Amino acid sequence: MTSTVIGRVIATFGRHLVVRTADGAELRARPFGRSLAVVCGDEVRCRLDPQHEEVHVIEVLPRSSALWRANARGGAEPVVANLTQLLVVLAPLPTADSFVVDRYLCAATAADMPATLIVNKSDLGIDAALAAELDAYAAAGYAALTCSAASGAGMTELLAALGPGTVAALVGQSGVGKSSLVRRLLPQVDIAVGELVRAEEGRHTTTAARLFDLPHGAALIDSPGVRDFAPAVSALDERTLGFPEVARLAGGCRFSDCRHMREPGCAVRAAAEGGSWHARRYESYRRLRRLREQLAAGRGR
Repeated sequence: MTSTVIGRVIATFGRHLVVRTADGAELRARPFGRSLAVVCGDEVRCRLDPQHEEVHVIEVLPRSSALWRANARGGAEPVVANLTQLLVVLAPLPTADSFVVDRYLCAATAADMPATLIVNKSDLGIDAALAAELDAYAAAGYAALTCSAASGAGMTELLAALGPGTVAALVGQSGVGKSSLVRRLLPQVDIAVGELVRAEEGRHTTTAARLFDLPHGAALIDSPGVRDFAPAVSALDERTLGFPEVARLAGGCRFSDCRHMREPGCAVRAAAEGGSWHARRYESYRRLRRLREQLAAGRGR
């Protein structure tokens, strides 16, 4: 190994990393210093520390894109990097938390990244409530793909949506079957990342993210499931917060700085109250607006 080498982070387990170099070697590594934030998908520069027989990531190369979340102090933290597409997974069971789905979609908009809904466990059936939510997403302009990792239904279509050169991340609630989708697409997934991953997996499963190469030249990142998610405050558009419906309706508001909450003459609120915009999506906007203001206030302290 030369003094430094460039590689791609293909797995993260807390502060433990697996970096794949251009020659296919997989190196166990860790960031050098607490201030260096490294996530799955990052291109990094590594250095061998012969004294301690460790590989250190000393630099994160410029990212083409990143998904960012807010931390408890209102700051921004990267989740995954160098994506071309975000796949937001939901399912009939556990019951879909549409507010979490909305926030992932807003984060994708903030990152200028296309997002697609992946409805897994279709073999369980789509009830009226979930169908209504999917209709609202379709009206907002989001495509949805229905599939089942258990039965294999829709998996051909999912694979076709991941064209050569695509780097996509699966995100969503815990239990929706993201890892099951990966296993269905890649039956050999258990050996795809090698012994370095399995050595750490048992100790760091809650923070594990792993990148898998698909046979036709695409890559898929399996990220940890969540109970909640908040997009990074600094990345959100001040006026729309990433909601396409708000972007379309806001031009009709009386005031150019309308927050679409209680202001008079608000076209956004009128659309929700009048039924031309999905009321639950508007409530999601209101919740994210309040959260954004709370997090922004935290950053100001």
